[in-house]
Amino acid sequence: MGRNKFSQKEIEQIGKLLRRKASGTRFQQKLIRHTLRVDYEFNISDFNEPGKAFGIDELQQCVERGRIHILDDATIEAMKAKRARDKARDAAEAEAAAIEAGEAVDWKKVQEEWDAYYGKDPSNSPEGKNP
Repeated sequence: MGRNKFSQKEIEQIGKLLRRKASGTRFQQKLIRHTLRVDYEFNISDFNEPGKAFGIDELQQCVERGRIHILDDATIEAMKAKRARDKARDAAEAEAAAIEAGEAVDWKKVQEEWDAYYGKDPSNSPEGKNP
């Protein structure tokens, strides 16, 4: 599930993308849906009725009905920053759990061992020496 809170500027950009999607080729539509998901965390499937197209009119109806909330830019930026922090924390926890379970390698530790043995100078490493 994506977001349901956007700034007015984001809603305008999403509207422009939805207009372009309606007139684009299948490939262009896929790219636009990808942009909506990645850049705006906007999933059409969160708001549309299955089997129906989702365009600018449906976007405005969602705003009018309160399914999509418009907030000020500062609140949206704070929300995005918190989501980024949460994602980074979750990724770090998952990495630590995988390392502890032996499913992954702690590359930071490996790099530290490498640097301790060979030093930070790349010419000291086995790859840096030419016979």
